[in-house]
Amino acid sequence: MRRSKVMRVWIFAALLTSMSGMASAAGTGGQPSVSAESDPQTASAVADYNAGNLTVARTEFQAAAARGNRLAEFNYAMMLLNGEGGAADVTEGRKWLHKAADANMSHAQYVYGKMYDDGDFVDRNPAEAHQWFLKAAKQGHVQAELALANQFLDGRGTGRDNKQAFYWYKKAAEGGDMTAQYVTGSFYERGGDGVPKNLNVARAYYAAAAAQGDPVARLKFQQLSAQLQKNAPAQPQ
Repeated sequence: MRRSKVMRVWIFAALLTSMSGMASAAGTGGQPSVSAESDPQTASAVADYNAGNLTVARTEFQAAAARGNRLAEFNYAMMLLNGEGGAADVTEGRKWLHKAADANMSHAQYVYGKMYDDGDFVDRNPAEAHQWFLKAAKQGHVQAELALANQFLDGRGTGRDNKQAFYWYKKAAEGGDMTAQYVTGSFYERGGDGVPKNLNVARAYYAAAAAQGDPVARLKFQQLSAQLQKNAPAQPQ
């Protein structure tokens, strides 16, 4: 079991989007009706966190979490796990993260799964991680889709299944993930496992990844472009 500060970046991501995607998620799926938009204390906690008032933010998140706000539950958990705004409390942090995940917050489900996949703050358990990645992926969480695809490809936490791996890589690619775009391109380039070989489609996925800055994808795009041009039928004079 590791105790890693890598989780700190997740609270920043959640806080930065708290008034948009995260906030709207808090009112879906028959979950607690208190959302970030309608909960002044959660909104105030976000502002205090961003201003560096961590002790105040932690207190505000705690109060909002106690009322069932999923975003507050998640961010309070992250502050507890990382010791921000007060002493670290891993047991309480795990409890509140689990509550947010159980409340069907997709990002909390992903983070909770990643915690088990990496062995951060808990004993490593890829099978447990798989269940949480699946819950989040079914809600369209792109990072969870990629994590799930990696598990299926590696046979980690579940049986190896290249068809399922491709399905989730493609979902993540369609969601804009650069790594998934590259891997999806490679599936189409080689074909097999129920995926038809299609160099034009592969080239399109490599182009998408290259546009996001993947240098290997750019090279693959150039190679396939040259190959397709070479194989193209000659135009009549």
